[in-house]
Amino acid sequence: MYLIGYDIGSSSIKAALVEADTGRVLSIVQMPDTEMAIEARQDGWAEQAPETWWKHVCDATKKLLSDHPEATPEEIKGVGIAYQMHGLVLMDKDGNVLRPAIIWCDSRAVDIGREAFQGIGPERSLEHLLNSPGNFTASKLKWVQENEPQIYQRIHKIMLPGDYIAYKMSGVMNTTISGLSEGILWDFKEKKVADLVMRYYNFDDSLIPEIVPSVCVQSKIGRWGASATGLAPGTSIGYRAGDQPNNAVALRALYPGEVAATGGTSGVVYGVVGEPVFDPKSRVNGFAHVPYTPTNPSIGILLCINGAGILYAWIRNQIAGSDTTYHSLEEEASKIPVGSDGLLVLPFGNGAERMFQNRNLGATVSNLQLTRHRKEHLYRASLEGIAYSFAYGIDILKEIGLSVDVIRVGNDNLFQSKIFSQTICNLTQSGIEVAETTGAVGAALAAGAGVGYYPTLEDGLQQLKIIQSFEPDQNISAYSSGYGNWLEELEKLLQSQ
Repeated sequence: MYLIGYDIGSSSIKAALVEADTGRVLSIVQMPDTEMAIEARQDGWAEQAPETWWKHVCDATKKLLSDHPEATPEEIKGVGIAYQMHGLVLMDKDGNVLRPAIIWCDSRAVDIGREAFQGIGPERSLEHLLNSPGNFTASKLKWVQENEPQIYQRIHKIMLPGDYIAYKMSGVMNTTISGLSEGILWDFKEKKVADLVMRYYNFDDSLIPEIVPSVCVQSKIGRWGASATGLAPGTSIGYRAGDQPNNAVALRALYPGEVAATGGTSGVVYGVVGEPVFDPKSRVNGFAHVPYTPTNPSIGILLCINGAGILYAWIRNQIAGSDTTYHSLEEEASKIPVGSDGLLVLPFGNGAERMFQNRNLGATVSNLQLTRHRKEHLYRASLEGIAYSFAYGIDILKEIGLSVDVIRVGNDNLFQSKIFSQTICNLTQSGIEVAETTGAVGAALAAGAGVGYYPTLEDGLQQLKIIQSFEPDQNISAYSSGYGNWLEELEKLLQSQ
């Protein structure tokens, strides 16, 4: 028996074929070969055609089946879907897409969300929604209502990107509580669709699809979806979640006190708490985690750091040279002592940072000594600066009650750097476990639980392999000294803006 998991990103579609009995990954396919285009018809806009996602899902599925004839369509018993969060897909009554999807990085609805936060009331918004309406899915829908009324009037259902892919496979329109919460359409206090948002924005209740659990038989692949993908009709779709909750699932961060993190272009720390909580300063976001039910309110607290791996990629391309490997940079940086001989890098050069209340601080290099510092110092100071920003963000999570004993991460991106991982480890006094998994693999295993092959979600994820661990070492004072200097420099920058 086999399982298939998909990760519907904004740059590519990944599909994983997994052997259910052993958890062995037979293959991971990425489509297309180059990054998918993001259309920006106006400044601040970001749109994609949902039909493009679907095409690449079909192509990836057919390649998996072609490469592995032993995995016949009839032997594939479950499909799981992870997807880019916060997008808006509009469907008419005939199942047609009405306009390009407004995706996660589109900022056109910022002012709409800001006005709604004040109109609904900041305290009421945070108590019921755990967030400001912000630039999330509900606010994007309000933009369509105000600016494209002829399209808005034709909407039958609104969907998130993963809902759309499930619909194309099954012909059934439904969504999840976790998905609604990421759109700021779920009321955690009333434990139902957020009437306070629906009424404020003047949305009709009929726009919300049927709600199903994140882990269950949500629908089954229909004849048209089977013909397009090569999968067998009747195959169960057993799981659906946004990319960050799904990443936490893939890393087996399911219950209170468990934390997952990624360190790609941007950095994310996603921690689980057992009750609805919010940050009064709105520096982090709370969403319904995959195991959430109204009687078991598992909440994922998401901290995003825009200026993370993008800074280190810039250092490599512009300073070291694009032909330099990250492994080489690590070797050079490791020659420099902890604290980089006083050189400090603040990595916040990738737009507004939510943990600084949406201020755009820019990236800075401080205390550069021309007779002392070399390129290697800059390499290490950059890794340390990004790690310091993670430690700063984790302190915010601790402020609102999150326990951070162990952080689970994937075996890719910045966490492959010992300098980066050990710095976070020492400053947070948390262990770091590096696991061999991906979002698509996690979605496949979760689907196995959804269709009943595994008794529970935890059972499906028992195959997770920890390939490396970091623990706090004896050199904590040196790390703390460097971090203290960095905090002083950050405070200066904050006060200057």
